[in-house]
Amino acid sequence: MEPKSTREAYGEALVQLGLRNRDVVVLDADLSLSTKTRKFKEKHPGRFFNVGCAEQNLIGTAAGLAIGGKVVFASTFSIFTHRAWEQIRNVVAYDCLNVKIVGSHGGLTASKDGASHQALEDLALMRIIPGMSVIVPVDAVETRQVIVSEAARTGPAYIRLNREPTPEISAEDYEFQFGKAVELRDGEDVTIIATGTMVHKAIEASAILSREGLDARVLNIHTIKPIDEATIIRSAEETGAMVTVEEHSVLGGLGSAVAEVVVGHCPSPITFVGVKDRYGESGTYDELLNTHGLTVQNVVKAARAVFEKKRERA
Repeated sequence: MEPKSTREAYGEALVQLGLRNRDVVVLDADLSLSTKTRKFKEKHPGRFFNVGCAEQNLIGTAAGLAIGGKVVFASTFSIFTHRAWEQIRNVVAYDCLNVKIVGSHGGLTASKDGASHQALEDLALMRIIPGMSVIVPVDAVETRQVIVSEAARTGPAYIRLNREPTPEISAEDYEFQFGKAVELRDGEDVTIIATGTMVHKAIEASAILSREGLDARVLNIHTIKPIDEATIIRSAEETGAMVTVEEHSVLGGLGSAVAEVVVGHCPSPITFVGVKDRYGESGTYDELLNTHGLTVQNVVKAARAVFEKKRERA
């Protein structure tokens, strides 16, 4: 299959979902062409609402519709969800409303728009809200299943999507399971845990390490919260060395979530591949990935280093 962005798959999934469930309502903050919710608008115009460039109103309106019994998908760029964080916390999550907040253009994928449009803190901000689920689909296949799953599951969620086409990793018979990690490769020397756009880089890194004689397990953590503690603990016990990889700050995101589990249950050497404590910048997507060290080579380097730490402790 040709690579497709998860935002494209989201738009397609909404259209099909709208045909099956008339309670599904979609809101957008004047970005429907970019978030791909315009596809839903074209097919189901009576259930689509553009609130304009007013993210606080986006969330407030979504909350009201959810109270009225609707299944609400509220979309904007990931970075602009920050503008409505108070409403997300105090209205949607506090009252456990059935609102799915979908942030497109996550991470560095709004590449040429620069730091003001690049969300590198969103997973941390959403993960800290009590009762908020956080999901980052790996590809188009998983995205479609996530949207269907979330429409059926009651409660607030943040779903992070990307702008750039992503290689298809999920098999045709893949079945998304909320809160359950996907083991893509087995291995006994080190575990590479990745999410979203970085999963395919983790797989490539594992292949390189295998040729060097290092056996690397690869996990796709699509659900950042609630995180699959059992699989992480088992991997830490069986491999004794962990690498996390994410298109997000190394502060507060996937790496922090995994470290909290590992430290509390099975202390092991762990290292993080992600954006350091800094803002993004303008450039092509590939240039930014290289600038911020989100490369296959850096994942390989991190795996080698953490494996050596494990050997020193043995």
